[in-house]
Amino acid sequence: MYLSRFLSLHALWVTVSSMMQHYPSVWGHYDVCKTQIYTEEGKVWDYMACQPEARDMIKYVKVTLDPPDITCGDPPETFCAMGNPYMCNNECDASTQELAHPPELMFDLEGRHPSTFWQSTTWKDYPKPLHVNITLSWNKTIELTDNIVITFESGRPDQMILEKSLDYGRTWQPYQYYATDCLDAFHMDPKSVRDLSQHTVLEIICTEEYSTGYMTNSKIIHFEIKDRFAFFAGPRLHNMASLYGQLDTTKKLRDFFTITDLRIRLLRPATGEIYVDEQHLARYFYAISDIRVYGRCKCNLHATGCKEENKRLLCECEHNTTGPDCGKCKKNYQGRPWSPGSYLPIPKGTANICIPSISSIGNCECFGHSNRCSYIELLNTVICVSCKHNTRGQHCELCRLGYFRNASAELDDENVCIDCYCNPFGSVHDRCNDRGFCECKEGTSGPKCDKCLPGYIWHSLGCQPNVCDNELLHCQNGGTCINNVRCQC
Repeated sequence: MYLSRFLSLHALWVTVSSMMQHYPSVWGHYDVCKTQIYTEEGKVWDYMACQPEARDMIKYVKVTLDPPDITCGDPPETFCAMGNPYMCNNECDASTQELAHPPELMFDLEGRHPSTFWQSTTWKDYPKPLHVNITLSWNKTIELTDNIVITFESGRPDQMILEKSLDYGRTWQPYQYYATDCLDAFHMDPKSVRDLSQHTVLEIICTEEYSTGYMTNSKIIHFEIKDRFAFFAGPRLHNMASLYGQLDTTKKLRDFFTITDLRIRLLRPATGEIYVDEQHLARYFYAISDIRVYGRCKCNLHATGCKEENKRLLCECEHNTTGPDCGKCKKNYQGRPWSPGSYLPIPKGTANICIPSISSIGNCECFGHSNRCSYIELLNTVICVSCKHNTRGQHCELCRLGYFRNASAELDDENVCIDCYCNPFGSVHDRCNDRGFCECKEGTSGPKCDKCLPGYIWHSLGCQPNVCDNELLHCQNGGTCINNVRCQC
């Protein structure tokens, strides 16, 4: 009896542990912006990179449809049941609550009977295309943390594009194409996210994986965020340090998961067949019962809170920053240029706080890196002259080219600016960014550009493409690959 109970508890624990491993907190913690620590000088603030918790962003969304009169029910019309497309006695009537299908039903709580959903008019104007744009707007920059999931009450569309905007809908760029035939619809070869890699994670693909006709058990379309995270953090997202490092150092990667708006472009409804049945056009329409978007307010790692104020999301900024996204320094805290926080070094990151301004006339404040100042009449201000310790700027608060800010040192420390040490053969130039990362040449990686990407090998002048590798680049006629640089016959 006791053995049986023990085995049951053990099985339950294994199941729960497996679930916890499979669904980790995708973005880790970074849930504290500052904490007090004790030093020889007494209590001081220790600042850290911080961000809000991920949440269901659909609670804050505004939805618009184009064309605006595309929702069914005005005037009333009949449509066909999905289970039997020739049984066309269902009705959509905007004037009757039980028969209406307005846009807000894409976001209501599920579980009510009958199920609720938004529905378009039927394809009564065939062969004119039945096009619908569904725009989701937040009036706030957000970072996606989980898959975008769209549940169709009708069949999934034959052709659809998911688009994103980073400038509040002024410009759009594709996120992913969906089609039953990618080559015919978009002149693209079909792919899935599984065909991508770290180096192609930003590639825009067309997938046929989610575009089927009338299948009652196949209603869902995904845009796979977690699968892209997994290229850096591993299949179960265990190595989050790797993902954080990539988000900080890989150009455009963080922007890829950042949006202000989403647009679902429905281009062709589910037909379930090659030809459209012109005698039963009430079979063809769009219907969506649920849309899920999980993410967090983008606060540039300067806030842990995000509040709704006057129907707008705003970061609750810390680190002496301000703005909707904590994107600038507060007044009187502009002693150095604003900078976003950094996830690195793990696990606290770098806060990059805004420091007090020192610009009053006659105040020669150079953080100990100079004892001479000069008055600039045109600017009505004082600047430091001959900054030492590899510093520069109005108050010697910046680092010279070829050096970067030592995050662990105070501004008055002689070691506040550290040599970039960019590898002369692997980097484009000897300068680095303000976090110490160098700009690498093709095939080269690492903070100092001293490592080679897969497919490259280090030669005397840096990383060069492999000539051979006995895996993908085979030597011809049975030759043997020697050190990736030559074939021995």
